[in-house]
Amino acid sequence: MVTLQAATFDAHDPSRLARYWAQLLERDVVDEVDAALLPGEDGQLGVRFAPSPTVTTGPRRMHLHLTSADPDDQRATVAKALSLGGAHLDVGQRPEEGHIVLADPEGNALCVIEPDNAYLAGCGFLGELACEGTRAVGVFWSEALGWPLVWDQDEETAIQSLGGGTKVAWGGPPVITETRPHRQRLDLLAAPGLQEREIDRLVALGATRLEAGRDGVVVMADPDGNEFWVRAG
Repeated sequence: MVTLQAATFDAHDPSRLARYWAQLLERDVVDEVDAALLPGEDGQLGVRFAPSPTVTTGPRRMHLHLTSADPDDQRATVAKALSLGGAHLDVGQRPEEGHIVLADPEGNALCVIEPDNAYLAGCGFLGELACEGTRAVGVFWSEALGWPLVWDQDEETAIQSLGGGTKVAWGGPPVITETRPHRQRLDLLAAPGLQEREIDRLVALGATRLEAGRDGVVVMADPDGNEFWVRAG
């Protein structure tokens, strides 16, 4: 089985963006050869920032949801995100909606979710990674990671590790289109010596093998064409 190591965001200045998110999430930065990783603990998803000159316009494929314990906590998270270099973002949200939509210094959206949100109860501060994808993709990722579907309604799906923690969700159609390479993706880690076997299993589930990347990484796409990387353990 592969494990979900991180959600990766390409960045023009990955070091700066990693520092921003490290302060916001209160995590340490682990410098890698070609990226900066914020490892997750206790079921929290890791977040990686990698260098790329690619410019993205329009909606992006992934964004993060941060949870709040109470109204003061939500206000404090918003104030902290703004003080670190974030900005408010208008995505058409209605005034009566309780979540606050922001953007990090490179325009990646994040939502600070209202307190008492039952759906994200117990998920931790990084409550959810919200992704583009149809129901078929939610089912694919459930089988790929061995994580059960914890939401399956009206074409929207979400999965979560058996140990709890950050949910990964797909919002259903319509799915945005984006030229390759994609600037947001999931990074999977295969057990030592099992990378090729796991790639074959993912292909059998509906993935497509695209190309070989650097340092033994294999670039793949899920059934909706969302890129993901499989690293050798």
